[in-house]
Amino acid sequence: MASGTGPVPGIRTIGLVSPEIAIATCDRLPEVDVDDRLLGAALTAAGLTPRLVAWNDPRVDWASFAATVVRSTWDYTTRRADFLAWADSVPRLFNPAEVIRANSDKRYLATLAARGVQVVPTEFVGPGEELVLPAEGDFVIKPTVGAGSRGAGRFAADEHGAAREHAARLHAEGRTAMVQPYLAEVDTAGETALIFLDGVYSHAIRKAALLEPGTRVPTDFGPLYRIEQIGPREPSAAERALADRALAAFGTDEPLLYARVDLLPGPDGPRVVELELAEPSLFLDHADGAADRLAAAIAARIGAGSSPSRPGRSG
Repeated sequence: MASGTGPVPGIRTIGLVSPEIAIATCDRLPEVDVDDRLLGAALTAAGLTPRLVAWNDPRVDWASFAATVVRSTWDYTTRRADFLAWADSVPRLFNPAEVIRANSDKRYLATLAARGVQVVPTEFVGPGEELVLPAEGDFVIKPTVGAGSRGAGRFAADEHGAAREHAARLHAEGRTAMVQPYLAEVDTAGETALIFLDGVYSHAIRKAALLEPGTRVPTDFGPLYRIEQIGPREPSAAERALADRALAAFGTDEPLLYARVDLLPGPDGPRVVELELAEPSLFLDHADGAADRLAAAIAARIGAGSSPSRPGRSG
């Protein structure tokens, strides 16, 4: 994708008299992400003008947009400080800059755990700190700032040497490493991702396990993400309840435009592995009307349309 401002390919914009909505992306994607394409079409249908814009394009006047929606900005993980400075500078940003700041480093898991949310047990180890590895069972080491499995490694209990080398590479790059047990139940049940739009549960998908034994994904992994096996899923009552608790524990003044809660199955029930509030894939193609609901929420936020129907909160 070329850097710069442009219409969403394949979508007829309706002229600059309608409010323009920036869909923030990055210039490293080989093609338009499916979520961005569906959202662009829904915004057009709602009477708005969507524009795909690379977040780091210095030519862009972000104040000229009625709103900027952070979407496929997936190259930010190696330049988070620049990304956060950009977010702070953009007026009418969704999700807000303070949410992106707090959520783009996975140390927020410690906060959720302290607030009583069942998360995957996690130890955080910064450069120069002592790395203590599990004595038994497979485990995962990955950076606290990362996306698309970049920098993630799965290790067996007898691979402490390789695990220390992996953590040392992360530390040499100035990154904080996180160590988590590998929950083997994911190999058969998969991961559940619950998507919320405008503060209301929308739909869920199943993701097959990504980290096979021996997986080592370098931080300079070429693609921005690994290809995932995705399918529809009906979450259990326990998963719905845990997702609600996680969002409530994170705490925001207003309902977020979008959110995704990723859960892993554990021997004692589901556990939060990630709370995605910055730039998550929303899998809009897996739920009828999801893109339209998201577009309606954006229109309501800028006062360009009637407020979308808001069923009662899940829980």
